[in-house]
Amino acid sequence: MANGECRNKTVITTFLLLEFGNIPEMQSFLFLLFLVIYVVTVIGNILIFVLVVADRHLHKPMYFFLCNLSCLETCYSSTILPRMLSSFLTGDKSISIGSCITQFYFFGSLAVTESFLLLVMSYDRYLAVCKPFHYRAVMNSRYCLQFVAWSWMNGFLVMAISCFLISQHSFCGPKIIDHFFCDFIPVIKLSCCDTSLTEMLVFILSSVCALPPFLLTLVSYMCVITTVLRMSSTTGMQKALSTCFSHLIVNTVFYGSLIMVYVLPKPKTLRALNKVFSVFYTVVAPLLNPFIYS
Repeated sequence: MANGECRNKTVITTFLLLEFGNIPEMQSFLFLLFLVIYVVTVIGNILIFVLVVADRHLHKPMYFFLCNLSCLETCYSSTILPRMLSSFLTGDKSISIGSCITQFYFFGSLAVTESFLLLVMSYDRYLAVCKPFHYRAVMNSRYCLQFVAWSWMNGFLVMAISCFLISQHSFCGPKIIDHFFCDFIPVIKLSCCDTSLTEMLVFILSSVCALPPFLLTLVSYMCVITTVLRMSSTTGMQKALSTCFSHLIVNTVFYGSLIMVYVLPKPKTLRALNKVFSVFYTVVAPLLNPFIYS
């Protein structure tokens, strides 16, 4: 068994996702809210994907990355929201341990991929605005494919390591997970064994996948904003600044909520807000991206 001594307790095979069951009077409203969000998110991202593929004028690096982001966001939302919507309707909140780890794997892989893909997109904007003479040389089709492949491979590799570590644990009661999906922290708390090694390794992986991309993304947009402020055209400057700030806001929402949940140490008062922070990077960010980047 992983990570040292294990408690001598009955091993469980299923979890119960509490989701938002602590506010029963809001269940119908929450079902409708999340249903609308899911439909809008999926339709918005699919439309962007179809438009980029269909219009040859959009076959450029920026739109190639946007196309990947839209595909990613559609899959990302679909790893969590359909199951949650189903449980609102049926009342069945049980999930097997295998299904739970599988959900965490695909959700986490896509989240890490998005973290690196947003970094690549910010680098693309940095080159286009700050280093326009180097843009064609760096952002050719070969390098674009390599950047995207690097983002996707990193995401799925990192989560393969994390899920392997989790799968080495046995889990004891209580089997209730106070969350709306199988996230690392609420799941690992139910382990029968010492989890310190697993928690430390996952913390390191989370920090590497969230902090450097976020900081580099901030630096890229700060350089872009600095360059834009030197523009002679007031109209062009205002438009460019508006675009940069909107991109910066959605990036901050995604990275900031990820860092709050997985990286920063939290007192007990903030731990109770983990579910709220999770809504931002699992639900809000995929909803905003089609509007911000289109």
